Amino acid sequence: MYNEIKKVILIEMGVLSLDHILTGVKADSWQQAVEVAGQILVDSGSITSQYIDNMIQAVNDMGPYMVLMPHFALAHAAPCPAVLRNDMSLIILDEPVTFGSPNDPVKVILCLACTDKESHMNSLTRVAEALMDETVFDALMKASSAKEAYEALNSFNKQA
Repeated sequence: MYNEIKKVILIEMGVLSLDHILTGVKADSWQQAVEVAGQILVDSGSITSQYIDNMIQAVNDMGPYMVLMPHFALAHAAPCPAVLRNDMSLIILDEPVTFGSPNDPVKVILCLACTDKESHMNSLTRVAEALMDETVFDALMKASSAKEAYEALNSFNKQA
């Protein structure tokens, strides 16, 4: 039964939609990269620009805690009124940026916005499982289009 659940495609579960993925993103700094990832969610009506400021301030205050593994950052901040609904975006940078982490440089950024501390956990778990798969992550790193990135993420669930 568990394997059957894992086969569900991410988009069908509302985890990460194709229009929330950008590839070939140019950013001169980690701050600019976080802004691009966050702007996707601003444009979709999921957050206000204040949340982008909160994410950047969180790194300024606490250091590069967002860089969870080599080449990957989970951009997020604490739930707040600037988050209008739970949502995610994903960007793949043309050239990696540095956050000041041992896991630098970062090429893939998943931006997470959540209205509370719990309601996003199932979605985040599914995406995290996919990203922890080396084949999926390598495919993401090489993706040259949003469709390729989307298919890489969804390939994990098809293998399960």
